[in-house]
Amino acid sequence: MKIKEITDCIETLAPLSYAEDFDNVGLLVGDAQTKVTGVLVTLDTLEATVDEAIENKCNLIVSFHPIIFSGLKKLNGATYVERVVLKAIKNDIAIYATHTALDNSFDGVNAKICEVLGLTQREILIPQKNTIKKLTTYVPTNALEQVRNHLFEQGAGSIGNYDHCSFTNLGTGTYKGNENSNPTIGEKGKLHTEEEVQLHVTFPKHLEGKIIKALLASHPYEEVAYEVSLLENKNQHIGMGMVAELETPMATEEFLALVKSKMNVSCIKHSAIINSQIKRVAVLGGSGSFATSYAIAKKADVYLSADFKYHDFYKAEGKILLADIGHYESEQFTKNLLVDFLTEKFCNFAIILSNIHTNPIYYS
Repeated sequence: MKIKEITDCIETLAPLSYAEDFDNVGLLVGDAQTKVTGVLVTLDTLEATVDEAIENKCNLIVSFHPIIFSGLKKLNGATYVERVVLKAIKNDIAIYATHTALDNSFDGVNAKICEVLGLTQREILIPQKNTIKKLTTYVPTNALEQVRNHLFEQGAGSIGNYDHCSFTNLGTGTYKGNENSNPTIGEKGKLHTEEEVQLHVTFPKHLEGKIIKALLASHPYEEVAYEVSLLENKNQHIGMGMVAELETPMATEEFLALVKSKMNVSCIKHSAIINSQIKRVAVLGGSGSFATSYAIAKKADVYLSADFKYHDFYKAEGKILLADIGHYESEQFTKNLLVDFLTEKFCNFAIILSNIHTNPIYYS
């Protein structure tokens, strides 16, 4: 099995096209065509992580955070980033990072937090824009079902909580092939008139290559006319953060105690307690102070995230409980999520959960 097979599988869970623009995701070190001896899954890639991979004969590290975030201008081992990259290269170890691609996945980082806390009825906190596209093409009426069903099989026709969505207009198409043409309907050199259907289907942008390939494979014409446009709709299944609910409301102090227990935190920084009970919970793994207004707009009782600064807590404005549980703590179960996912997909292959504790923050 090659590295590309592993990373292609990960990208069905967290397509790289949904990562934030500032991010650096994908295969950061190594050759995608290298045969895999084992996979080590970690939250961060440190020198100790590379040593762990060497010890376990793993030549692919799947990391949540990217070790290379901004451009490297030199590679001489002066920083921990350079030392990690050098050690990985010297030992033929590839490094792949998912980061905000997995943050934005409906079954990613925030879904795992919801699972750990027992939250249900999940929905995206900040749906991502510019992720839904529309294909328009023109099909002979007798080939409509063939083409449409083939597109559906490849993931077209989905929008929000609906699938098999399409729209058609009946019309008349004309064409005349030149001497080099080989028309499947009509004759070269003769003007042909055909009853056609204008077919519209939506699709997630990361599937564009598959959708176009399916169209060309199923369409009867030698030359297929089509166009792809970007829709304004927000994708309800892709985006930052989540809002979910407790099955039964809990007293605020009881809920905070639950968070400390389930998320393995010794303390929680939070704003003033304003509600006696918690029912609706917003979560966002990692640095999430930017999303406070979205959590308030979604009428969450509490917003769990990390890296709130002093003045960020004022943004609660008596409308929500803001709770900072720590950056590492909010993302710590991400590597478990990836191990479970890969183990299910590659059950006869070594997928190892890193034992290295990578949190750089300590509490006394």
